Amino acid sequence: MECSTEMNFQVPDMICLRRLSTLAPITVRGLIRCNKIALRNTSGMSSGYNQANIVILHKALADDFEKFCKANSGPLPLLYRSAPGEWKCPPLSKDSDIRTDCLQYRKYENGVFSGNLNSLEGYTEQMRDMVTFYLGCSFSFENAVQQHGIPVRNVEQQCNVSMYRTAVPCFGMGSFSCNLVVTMRPVPQDKLNTVVKITHPMKECHGAPVHIGCPGFLGIKDLQKTDYGDPVQLHPGDIPVFWACGVTGAEAVSSCKSSLAFTHSPGCMFISDIKIEKTASTQVSETPKVLPISSNPPHYSLVSQQTAEQIGELENAIAVDPGSRGIKHLLTKDELLKSSLSLSHAKSILITTGFPTHFQHQPPEETDGHPGAIAIVAMLQALGKQVAIVTDERAIELNKAIFGGAIDQGILKHNVPLLHYKEGNADSALNFLCENGDPAKPRFDHLVAIERSGRASDGNYYNARKINIKHLVDPIDNLFLAAQNIEGITTTGIGDGGNELGMGKVKEAVKKHITNGDTIACDIAADFAIVAGVSNWGGYAVACALYLLNNCEIHERYLRKGVGFPRFTEENYLASSLPAVKKEENLLSLLVAQGVRSGKTGNLAMEVDGLPFYNTHSEMIQRLLAITM
Repeated sequence: MECSTEMNFQVPDMICLRRLSTLAPITVRGLIRCNKIALRNTSGMSSGYNQANIVILHKALADDFEKFCKANSGPLPLLYRSAPGEWKCPPLSKDSDIRTDCLQYRKYENGVFSGNLNSLEGYTEQMRDMVTFYLGCSFSFENAVQQHGIPVRNVEQQCNVSMYRTAVPCFGMGSFSCNLVVTMRPVPQDKLNTVVKITHPMKECHGAPVHIGCPGFLGIKDLQKTDYGDPVQLHPGDIPVFWACGVTGAEAVSSCKSSLAFTHSPGCMFISDIKIEKTASTQVSETPKVLPISSNPPHYSLVSQQTAEQIGELENAIAVDPGSRGIKHLLTKDELLKSSLSLSHAKSILITTGFPTHFQHQPPEETDGHPGAIAIVAMLQALGKQVAIVTDERAIELNKAIFGGAIDQGILKHNVPLLHYKEGNADSALNFLCENGDPAKPRFDHLVAIERSGRASDGNYYNARKINIKHLVDPIDNLFLAAQNIEGITTTGIGDGGNELGMGKVKEAVKKHITNGDTIACDIAADFAIVAGVSNWGGYAVACALYLLNNCEIHERYLRKGVGFPRFTEENYLASSLPAVKKEENLLSLLVAQGVRSGKTGNLAMEVDGLPFYNTHSEMIQRLLAITM
């Protein structure tokens, strides 16, 4: 297209953008080619058409860069790879010239940015040996988002989108290695599910977000300090939403230190003739769902509707009340799902268990608690997470025997650190949970209590029969209290009667509906309270939920931030870490051999809470596995 005097209109930027949004891509490219557009980015131009990031490299590097794109398809969805010296792009445009059709370019020499250019025509000879990569761009989905009534703040504020380097490494290929770059768009909290459902199927323009919530999880310290683009202001009620960004390609160009390379200038995209396809999926396995998993700091996760429903079935299954205690009144929907999502994101988890209900025996523990805790540990270890156990000082040797036996039986892959907690001063809990007592450096990001004695409102600890067992319990509750004021630590309590650590979240229901509830109700709340007919069942359900989440394509991609290859495509490496009847039978035998008794009857037998392992507990394990597999 040659320059035309008809394109020589001069109008204020905002009016210009409104007009540009309605023009065909071929017309906008002509205006860009003739240097008739004063705007600094192409967001909103030729609304409804795909835009593309550009990387131009020497042909000797092209194969490795294509592999790098395929290994990191979230930030670098490859739309087209040109032949060497090919200026046009037939699959994406009727009449284009990559040397002139971006608003601005960046030049790199030996991997170092050396200046901006308005045209690459002066490098025509060098470009005969260079290959152009056209990569999907998030500007492409902005129109679809707006059509659903969701504000696009960078368009409203007439500025470029915010772009940041993250601490997330891409999967390296050849001479290309760099960290992920993301864009950030503020989205009203009540629109999060909608924006994710809109963008999820749009794989060619980065698909669903890779992070929602606090930027610190990505290593971004200050949203006002962008690495590319402009700072976009959040409105009250907005949540930062981050998508993988094609500017990752520019970072990769720097890493390869090629003698000469070019990219588009961030925000100054190539506008194609391809209309955006709106392909919202109706399959529940491909429908994403957004759930909050932390409020301090704000953090949301993604899961497929199908997986969420399966975990809901697990939650319903363990809610059977064999002791007729009235636990149905304590149930809160989706606590298992939210807790398991949080654990799936966590890197270091601290677990506590042990309810010394049999105060007249040695050991005083019951058979409920340890099997469920070990089931959680087994799955967390399989996921490569760091796990430690904190218990009462008097119970260290018992726990060594139990966890050592689980390793000998092959249930656990490796040793679990055993810790005990004693209070010396007001800062003991903070010092235990954080490096050098610094709240900014927590050692753990999730605490789990399963069938652990919980402190009542009067400061004592009670079993179900209202007997005070405080003399047998170390104040591990204070770790959960301290965690409430440490940003980045989430807590879960798993219980079956309301007197367990963490059940303070439902203490009013415990007082009203559970026998002796006014006295025994735990006063310490966890962020998530998982209620089960038997606490072990809650532990089995958490292990099964973690298995489901890490075999869910939507959640697994969100965990790895759209970089690298899916883990779930490998052989099912997690299945062997699921609970199984034989595993739990052997573990219960180990507990009985250590003198651990059934909770309700005090029998030294193959029982949990007075219920025989065979039939009752084995059937529950089989039911949970049937839902999971």
